[in-house]
Amino acid sequence: MSTVSPKPLWQPDPERIARARITRFQAWAAEHHGAPAEGGYAALQRWSVDELDTFWKAVTEWFDVRFSQPCARVLGDRSMPGAEWFSGATLNYAEHALRASATRADEPALLHVDETHEPRPVTWAELRRQVGSLAAELRALGVRPGDRVSGYLPNLPQAVVALLATAAVGGVWTSCAPDFGARSVLDRFQQVEPVVLFTVDGYRYGGKEHDRREVVTELRRELPTLRAVIHIPLLGTEAPEGALDWSALTSADTDPVFEQVPFDHPLWVLYSSGTTGLPKAIVQSQGGILVEHLKQLGLHCDLGPEDRFFWYTSTGWMMWNFLVSGLLTGTTIVLYDGSPGYPDTAAQWRIAERTKATLYGTSAAYVMACRKADVHPSRDFDLSSVQCVATTGSPLPPDGFRWLHDEVRDDLWIASVSGGTDVCSCFAGAVPTLPVHVGELQAPCLGTDLQSWDPSGSPLVDEVGELVVTNPMPSMPIHFWNDPDGSRYHDSYFDTYPGVWRHGDWITLTSRGSVVIHGRSDSTLNRQGVRMGSADIYEAVERLPEIKESLVIGIEQPDGGYWMPLFVHLAPGAALDEALLNRIKQTIREQLSPRHVPDEIIEVPGVPHTLTGKRIEVPVKRLLQGTPLEKAVNPGSIDDLGLLDFYEELARKRA
Repeated sequence: MSTVSPKPLWQPDPERIARARITRFQAWAAEHHGAPAEGGYAALQRWSVDELDTFWKAVTEWFDVRFSQPCARVLGDRSMPGAEWFSGATLNYAEHALRASATRADEPALLHVDETHEPRPVTWAELRRQVGSLAAELRALGVRPGDRVSGYLPNLPQAVVALLATAAVGGVWTSCAPDFGARSVLDRFQQVEPVVLFTVDGYRYGGKEHDRREVVTELRRELPTLRAVIHIPLLGTEAPEGALDWSALTSADTDPVFEQVPFDHPLWVLYSSGTTGLPKAIVQSQGGILVEHLKQLGLHCDLGPEDRFFWYTSTGWMMWNFLVSGLLTGTTIVLYDGSPGYPDTAAQWRIAERTKATLYGTSAAYVMACRKADVHPSRDFDLSSVQCVATTGSPLPPDGFRWLHDEVRDDLWIASVSGGTDVCSCFAGAVPTLPVHVGELQAPCLGTDLQSWDPSGSPLVDEVGELVVTNPMPSMPIHFWNDPDGSRYHDSYFDTYPGVWRHGDWITLTSRGSVVIHGRSDSTLNRQGVRMGSADIYEAVERLPEIKESLVIGIEQPDGGYWMPLFVHLAPGAALDEALLNRIKQTIREQLSPRHVPDEIIEVPGVPHTLTGKRIEVPVKRLLQGTPLEKAVNPGSIDDLGLLDFYEELARKRA
């Protein structure tokens, strides 16, 4: 990669730099904590990594984090996994999320938008009242600190209330979107054994109503630990027998009582699929998420009380949790429940206009779809309030940067960001005081010692390597659920470079300090930011009697697209006809999720394995990306080398 400094696509003007919260934070941290006053963001970032304890102490002071019990020390044991943050401290995440209700009671905390695209506000006072009422009812149902509370819910105000009420009582929240099939949800919820389940009767998507009552019945039957089911009648149906009605639990005028919990007390469980076994049940802490999200949203995203924060997401993706944390900075958050492209591809721009969003976040795939569909956002919508368009889910291609610059506004801050469910945050991305270069993330985030390493663990600059983080972050998992010896957690991130977090992305750190993400370095499928393990696909598809074995690959395309072929080795006598193609797609759509239906289903003579019987996904992915056979695979480790000829030939044809 060239180290010549290209001309930036966008440069913040001096006034914008001066008023950015990160600029004020740096001046304050220089005065109070010895941060560098000069040298801009690069100097602040270096200090935040070198003086990790001091930096995080400064974050808690700057954002006035309310510790009911102060900490003995900011960072005890620094080793990963297992770093000890703010030991002895107690606090409550929900208390901080509702703080703005004291000063802005009648202003909107939430703007809820459905497919009619008409925003409906929920004030800070009303949000606080509902959380107080529901938290009291959860306590009355016997929910105690550490108990799991689950939601099978769309992106509704009720989901935010349920999360905050759970956190207020010290419970552990976990959610799935209602487009997930029963098996997919049970693979997640059965691991954590919830005592309460919030459900809808169905949801609306793409102009249609989708009844989910049968799925809810199955969830209730297969989750024996449930003590209560709470029904939200989105489609207007009666509460099923034995279920409680949402409105009855949220009607009292009760001020919330916030359980003061240790800093590392579990806040929620997120799910991220590896390549084998059940989805990883990732547990993050109340304190770790609180301070990480204050930093990320308040400094990197530059959000405050005057802002409106819209990110297109569902409750099954970490970006929903990240969006809810916008409340921590006193920001009004926009909850959109519906199809990203209904009634037309421009839908999200219409929502940004109608909600007067100042930061609008979406997927790189949506930006590229708009470009392809010849959408003209600034011509057709008033986007004068939008200061920043952020993208994640996959790298935003250069054409996506140019399209946003040309079609939205030439004075637009474009923040391509990259992180992971695993930390529920970003490793690199938005910095309001730095220029934006085409195809690049602006910089590594504060407190994140992001590096690119070669296989031997040597740092690389201007070369592609593995994304690693060499110091702990507060939002790293405290553990995985049902992983008593920590082996699965360790093997997920720390088996390649001991004591160093390896994330599974290819990355370039440029000599200018910016970051380029090249996609996954492992075989996890990453569709629009939702990661699913190939094992989930295999389990569903190979239940069909016609399928002997299958292999699924996800490949990032140069144009920002994502090609996900499913290769099927058929049972004797079976034929890949229209009927079987439809059954395979229907199986994945219903049992897993619509977004993981493959782009192509291709019959193959066989699936290659390692000598120990593991399907070789990464080598096949590399072959399909054009890597020569001798570089893509170690021939001595393959059970039937001849099977790779098919994939090599397919790569040649596609090229």
